[in-house]
Formats: sequence, C-alpha cells, structure tokens
Amino acid sequence: MQRVTRASVDVVTGDASERSGEIGPGLCVLVGATHSDDAELADKLAEKVWHLRILDDAAGVMNESLAARHEAGLHAEVLVVSQFTLYANTDKGRRPSWNEAARPEHAEPLVDRFVERLRALGAVVATGRFRTEMRVELVNDGPVTVLVEL
Repeated sequence: MQRVTRASVDVVTGDASERSGEIGPGLCVLVGATHSDDAELADKLAEKVWHLRILDDAAGVMNESLAARHEAGLHAEVLVVSQFTLYANTDKGRRPSWNEAARPEHAEPLVDRFVERLRALGAVVATGRFRTEMRVELVNDGPVTVLVEL
C-alpha cells in the first residue's frame, strides 16, 4: 500500500478507458490473494490497514491512521485495486510463475470482502474492476510504501 495525495484507476477496453475510481489524500492499496486466504484474513487485513499509523499528524509525523482521520471527521479515503501479480514467483527462469496467486473465483470474493469491511469501518473506498486491464495513476506522498502481510 502507498500513501498518496491522489490516486485513480481506469478500466481499459481496447482503445477506450473508463474511470473506475479515484481518491484524494489517503491510501492506494494493491491487494493480492493466495490459495489459503479466507474471509477472516480479509477482515484482519482491513482492520490492519484501517489502524496502521502511516499518515502524517498535524506535526508532520507519521502517527495517524485512517481510523483517526475518520474519528476527527475527515475523509479516510482508500483506492483498492486487485493485483494477482503480487504473487509472482521469479525464483526460476525469466518468466514469473503465478502459481501462488489464487484463482479469480477464490480471490474476487476476498477482495470484495476486504472492501466491504473497510467501508463498514468508515472508509470512503474507490475500486478498480476485477478481471480487467487497469491503469493506476497515483502520486506517492512521502514517498511512503508499506508491505502488509498477515
């Protein structure tokens, strides 16, 4: 996930593209799922993202979370984009293996669950569209990029 000043995702079809989601300041979260992931893990990941203190407070110190922003009456914005390529294995040869990435029929409900849980917590969530080619544009703030694994 990356802390951003803004981020957007467009769905690409042939030569055309359509804006699927966009946010202002907040987090851009690229989500991948593997075979053993389940709904409970999706919920835990949402909780972790919601409470992770990587946003600047009034003093400019990374001490604030999306939850804190929400409690202060500010927007807690998240752009969630599914990305199976996070599970690329490059140990052998020159072509990545995708064997660790969950099949779409397993992964899509988990990404949806993650999004639903963030919204239930109070986040304003924009998303990409599963099983499509997407173009993500963002301005990394900091830069701050954090790998979150459970």
